[in-house]
Amino acid sequence: MVTVAPLHPWVYALRLPRDPRAVRVARMTVRAALDGHGRQDAVDVVELLTSELVTNAYLHTEGPASLRLTGLSGGRLRVGVWDSDPYVPAPFGGAGDDSVPLAPLDSGSGRGLRLVQEYADSWGGWALGDGALGRGAGKLLWFEVGGRATLPLLLK
Repeated sequence: MVTVAPLHPWVYALRLPRDPRAVRVARMTVRAALDGHGRQDAVDVVELLTSELVTNAYLHTEGPASLRLTGLSGGRLRVGVWDSDPYVPAPFGGAGDDSVPLAPLDSGSGRGLRLVQEYADSWGGWALGDGALGRGAGKLLWFEVGGRATLPLLLK
C-alpha cells in the first residue's frame, strides 16, 4: 500500500468523559485514525503513550479530558491530552527533576510518564490560565513521535 503524505496537517479531536472506558475509546480512536492515514508503523507506540496520558487524566482529575491527534509534516505525529488539573508533572515541565524515576518492579502503577520519556521524541506541557470564576483551566500534556515510531522488543 502506498500512502501519499498530505500537504497540510490533519487533526482529530475527541472529548472524553470521566469514565474508565474513556481510555479504551481513546486507544481505539488513535488506532482507527492512524490506520486510516496509513500510519500502521506508529500505532503501537502512539496508542501506548496516549493510553498512559488519558489514564493519568482519569486517575488524577475529577472532570473530563480531551484528546487531540495531529499528523504533521515529515511523518511526525503529535498527541495532546487536556485535563482539568493545572499541575504539570515532570518530565513535562513541572517542578523538580526533568526525569521520572523508575517505578519499583512490583508496583502496579507509576510507569506511564516514564514510558513517554522513553519512547517519545519530544514532550511538553503547560498549565492553562484561569478559567471561569477564578478556577484553573487545567493543563495540556503533549508528545511527538517521528516518522518511524516503534516500540523495541521487550525481553523477559
